Amino acid sequence: MPDSSTSPLQLGRRSLLTRAGFSIGSLAVSALTPIGARATGAMDRNAGAHPKPRAKRVIFLFMHGGPSHVDTFDYKPRLATDDGKPLPFDLPPNLDAVPKLMKGPWEFARRGQSGLWVSDLLPHMAAQADSLCVIRSMHTRGQSHGQAVGMINTGSDNLVRPSVGAWLSYALGSGHPDLPAHIAIGPATAHGGPRNYGAAFLPAMHQATAIGSNGKPGSAKIPHLTGTLDSDRVDRRIEMLAALNANHRSRSGPDREIEGAIQAVDLARRMRSAAPDVFNLDSETQATERAYGMDEKATREFGKSCLLARRLAESGVRFITVSSGQVWDQHSNLQKGHEKNALATDKPIAALITDLKQRGLWDDTLIVWGGEFGRTPVVQGSNGRDHNPQGFSVVLSGGGVRGGFAYGQTDEFGYYARENRVHMHDLHATILYLMGIDHKQLTYRYAGRDFRLTDVHGKVVDSIVA
Repeated sequence: MPDSSTSPLQLGRRSLLTRAGFSIGSLAVSALTPIGARATGAMDRNAGAHPKPRAKRVIFLFMHGGPSHVDTFDYKPRLATDDGKPLPFDLPPNLDAVPKLMKGPWEFARRGQSGLWVSDLLPHMAAQADSLCVIRSMHTRGQSHGQAVGMINTGSDNLVRPSVGAWLSYALGSGHPDLPAHIAIGPATAHGGPRNYGAAFLPAMHQATAIGSNGKPGSAKIPHLTGTLDSDRVDRRIEMLAALNANHRSRSGPDREIEGAIQAVDLARRMRSAAPDVFNLDSETQATERAYGMDEKATREFGKSCLLARRLAESGVRFITVSSGQVWDQHSNLQKGHEKNALATDKPIAALITDLKQRGLWDDTLIVWGGEFGRTPVVQGSNGRDHNPQGFSVVLSGGGVRGGFAYGQTDEFGYYARENRVHMHDLHATILYLMGIDHKQLTYRYAGRDFRLTDVHGKVVDSIVA
C-alpha cells in the first residue's frame, strides 16, 4: 500500500478502496450509539485524596421546565393569607411582572414520621417522605431555560462544559465492563440538547449513550446492536471498522475524534452481548410493570424510563438521567399543567424508590429530583408562575443522604433562598462527595488550564449527609 506521501493521482486500487472505506466507516461509527468506558477511571483511590463513597451510582430525575417549589416541597402559608396582595419587596431587576402574590391550588400536610411538608400534588412521593431529603434553599444562574439547564447538567450557564455524568464516567469508569458509565433516557433536544449529556473537552468515550428523546424512551433499546444481520457478519463489520480507524490513526497521529471512533466501535462490540438482556423490559413481571404505571396511559412512558433506570443501576451504570420532557413550564394554567406532569411522574418515582429498596440498592443509589429552577410565588398572567432561579427546591433520596429531612429556607414567600443557601455548584460538589470524589481534586487539563465540574466554586453540604 502506498505510504502517506502518495499523492491523490498516484493512488492504487487497494489504497483508494481503503481510504474510501474509512470515510464510509466513519459514517457508520457516527451512527453507532456513543460511547462508554470499560470499568476504569481517572481517579487514584490509593492517593487518599478522596472521601469514602456512600453511593455507587446516581439516578437524576430531571423535571425539565422547572416545577414550582412553593406548590410541591416548600410550604409557604403566607401565600394563602396574602393571596392577591403586592409582594412586599422588589423583584429581581431583570423582571417586570406585576408582583401580586398567588396562593397555590394544592394543600400541604406533614407526611410520615418525620413530618416533612409535601403538597397533595405529589401523593406518591409524599408517601415516601421519610426517604426524602429536601434542599429548600437552592439558587442558580440563568433566568432562561437554556442557561439554567446548562447549569444543572454541566455547571455552566454559557460555555460548553462536560456533563455531570461525563465527569463521573471520567473519574470512575463504568461499573460494568460491557456497558457505558453514562446513559441519558429521553433527553431533551432543546435548551442545549446533547451538550447537556455530552463530554465537551473530556475524551469522547465519556459522553452519554442516549435512549429516546424528549421524555420518551422509545423502545427502551439501543439501536444498531440487534438487527437482521447474522452475528458473524456483524463481527466482521466491526472488525473492519476497527481496522480502518486504527490504520487512519497510524497515518495521522493522535487525534481525539479518531480515538472516540475507535472506542465507540469497541463499546458497540462489547455491548452486543450484555446490553440486550439489560434493556429487555419484557423480562419484568406484570406486577412490577403495574407498580411503575406501565399499564396506564398517563404514566406509561415515564414508568418505562424509571424501570429501565433501575435495570441500568442494577447493572452497574454510574450515572443515569431520566428526563420528564419539556413540560413543567407553566407560565399559565399552573394547576392543569402541573397536575398533568405530576400524574405522569409521581407514581413511577415512588415505585423506583420502593423497587430499589426491595432489591437492596437504595442505600447506595443516589436519586436526585429537580428542575433547572423553581417558579415565582407571584402570578404571571392570570394563573401562571414565571421562572425563579433565585430560590427553589431539589429532592434527594438514598445514596448516603438523610431521610425525612429538609435543609435550608427561602424567604416567607418562597422567592429568594435565605437560610443555608445552596448553589448549583454546591449540589454538584455534594453529589461527587457522596460518590467518593473530592470535587476539588477531580480535574482535567485542557487549553492550558485545569478544569473541574464546580469551576472554582462549590462546597459540600455536610448537613444532609447521613
